[in-house]
Formats: sequence, structure tokens, C-alpha cells
Amino acid sequence: MLTQAQIDRYNEVGALVVPDILSPAEVQHLRDVTDGFVERARGLTGHTDIYDLEDSHTPDAPRVRRIKAAHLHDPAYAALTRHPKIIAVLQALWGPDIRFDTAKLNLKCAGFGAPVEWHQDWAFYPHTNDDLAAVGVMFDDMAMENGPLMVIPGSHRGPVYDHHAGGVFCGAMDPANHDVDYRKAVPLLGKAGSITVHHVRAVHGSAPNLSDRDRRLLLFQFRAADAWPLLGFPAGIEAFDKLIVAGQPREPRLADVPVRLPLPPAHRQGSLYENQKGMKNRFFGQPAQSAAAEAVAAQ
Repeated sequence: MLTQAQIDRYNEVGALVVPDILSPAEVQHLRDVTDGFVERARGLTGHTDIYDLEDSHTPDAPRVRRIKAAHLHDPAYAALTRHPKIIAVLQALWGPDIRFDTAKLNLKCAGFGAPVEWHQDWAFYPHTNDDLAAVGVMFDDMAMENGPLMVIPGSHRGPVYDHHAGGVFCGAMDPANHDVDYRKAVPLLGKAGSITVHHVRAVHGSAPNLSDRDRRLLLFQFRAADAWPLLGFPAGIEAFDKLIVAGQPREPRLADVPVRLPLPPAHRQGSLYENQKGMKNRFFGQPAQSAAAEAVAAQ
């Protein structure tokens, strides 16, 4: 599925866009399923085990920003965890043995889609090695104006940055620390049916969607079968091994990679959006954005 040039780019940048993974018919079916979920959020007054709602949501005007663990709630989402083209991309990067983790569908709807502050996924769930990545399935075309995923090139080869505020995990980097040069951010743009792949240690984020077009991205977390979570797997080894989607289980492989633990846990437990409400300083989504944020958002 990947050329050597694509593999080299992933290793250099920490992220990749692969076009034409899903057919137009597959994309349309996923959009229809997603529209149904949004409609069923009508009447809700707060977050649930399925829905994470925009701050501007009302029971009469449903606004969903995330469908949690989407693969557990509809077979159309679940089928993508074993989609042969997606699995082939991951095998080109890691080899034959692939384990799934979880999924979430981020809905940046036209005109109000919430931003995601800069962070590294590795800060949330460190493993014995860092052969992990998030695969994003594009339900809509991604362009700069509708808040695409952006990555800091090469950041996956650097340190794990502090994702705490006041000594408590908040799931985001403090832009006041100037850990990376956010002006170097690279947007992951593409047509609906494409996928993004970003390394677990890559610094990434996304601006709010202020356009008139939706930007819905279904994110799957995958890992090589020999990458085991440092915080354990409470459901037990049998459940852990049921997450194998290609090849076979492997013993843990320990690599020399930097680690920080997401402890003490966030004051606002729940989705990443709730965690990030514990931030002291924000890069996106505040009335007076910094000059750097404006420059990134305008790329």
C-alpha cells in the first residue's frame, strides 16, 4: 500500500496522507450513519457514554463534537478497524502483527467545530515502544479553512512535552512554554476517502472550523502487537489479545523512548476536550489569539 518514498516521509515528518482508501459509496454510507447519530443527540442535556457535546449544544439544536468509542456503536465504524487497505498501510510501517486500541469520531461541523489544542497522543497512553499511530478516516474534504489536523514535522523524534497545568494532567501543551515552533506546522489535507496517519509522539492540533463545510474525521488508534501499555490493561490479557486485527499477539518489546505519565489525572475526566479545559493558556479558540496562532490558522 505504501511506496518507499511514503514510508520515508512518514519517518521524517511523523505523519502521512494516503489518498483513495475508501470508495465514494463507503464514504457516503459513513456520512449517513453519522448524520443519524447527530440527530439522535436531539433532546440531550449533557455528555453521555456515547456523545461528547459542543459547549453550544442545546436539546433543540444538537451539536456533537465527538462520538466516543465509535466502533462499539455501529458496525459501519467497527468494520474499518479491519479494513484491508488500512491494515496494509500499517503493516508497511510495522510488519504483520497489528493490534487495535480504540476509536473516536471528531465532528467539526461547519461554523462551530471546536479546536483541539497541541498535544502528543503518547502523553495519554505510553507503551513499551512507540510503534503506535492514529489513523484518521476523512468523511469530508480537508482544507485549511475547515480546521484540518496539523502536525509539527519531526516532533515524533523529540522529547515528550509536559501536558500538565498546575501539576495536574490536562492533555495539552502550554503554548507559553514555546516547546516547538508552531509556525512550522504542516496541514494534513486531502479528499474524502483519504486517511491520515500520524505517529503517537508527533505534536499535533487543529484550529476551529469557521468555514461553511463540515470536517468529520474518524480516528482509530493502532499499535504494533509488541507495544504494550505501561499503565496496564484492566480488562485482562484475553480481552487485550482480542484486539489483534492482523497477525498474532506478541510479547512486549521494550524500547528506549522518553515517557511521561498522565498523572495526577485531569480534573475534568472525559474526552480530550474536557481534559483540555484544565489548561492555563490556550493556543486556539480564544478571543485574542496569539500572532503565532493566527499565522498557523491562516496557512
